[in-house]
Amino acid sequence: MTKSRVSAHDEHIRVAVSTVIFSLRATPDAGSARVWLPLVRRTRDPFEGQWALPGGWLDIDEGLEQAASRTLAETTSLAPTYLEQLYAFGDVGRSPSRVVSVVYWALQREDASLSSIADENVAWFDTGDLPPLAFDHAHIIEYALWRLRNKVGYSRIAHGLLPEEFTLAQLREVYEAILGRRLDAANFRRQVENSGTLRPTDRYRTGSHRPARLYRYNRDVELADRGPLPDQEQS
Repeated sequence: MTKSRVSAHDEHIRVAVSTVIFSLRATPDAGSARVWLPLVRRTRDPFEGQWALPGGWLDIDEGLEQAASRTLAETTSLAPTYLEQLYAFGDVGRSPSRVVSVVYWALQREDASLSSIADENVAWFDTGDLPPLAFDHAHIIEYALWRLRNKVGYSRIAHGLLPEEFTLAQLREVYEAILGRRLDAANFRRQVENSGTLRPTDRYRTGSHRPARLYRYNRDVELADRGPLPDQEQS
């Protein structure tokens, strides 16, 4: 006897959009910058009281990337410097109701991340010390971190976490925070200066140490290769 199947046309399947947005925060206890992200405390079931990624439902009259930007702004007041589609998560058991989540990952400069909503239901967390999360969001964050660490090796994606002008030491700190390990300063300098992604300025950062030259990124080089598809459809 053939078992009948229930199709998406027979059951109500909803589409949600969520965003994993990374930024750097100085962590005195760790002695260096770390990768942080904002989470939103759920105020209703399922998983009431637990932390989750910022997001919301896809409206019928908007695109996916537009929905990601909108829901991120509504929940955290953040406008990321880089936004890219990560993956679509649709396992049957991931939610009490049938929900497919299209997840984006994003980068935000530290100075801008400090302006996010100061609300008891929105908080920043060190990615190495996350609380229990709702749904499958711990798995989603793990995958987004894996994507970030891989992409930093072949693109200039790290610049999405930096101000317009920065020193090589600041750039190296971003790489070290993402990769979770120290890098040799001399080798790093040689590699990035030969990469064609930087443009030296005639300005220097001064302070307690000797002046350090400030650099800008080369705007002719994309942060990351998004391929031939339009940005809003790239995954």
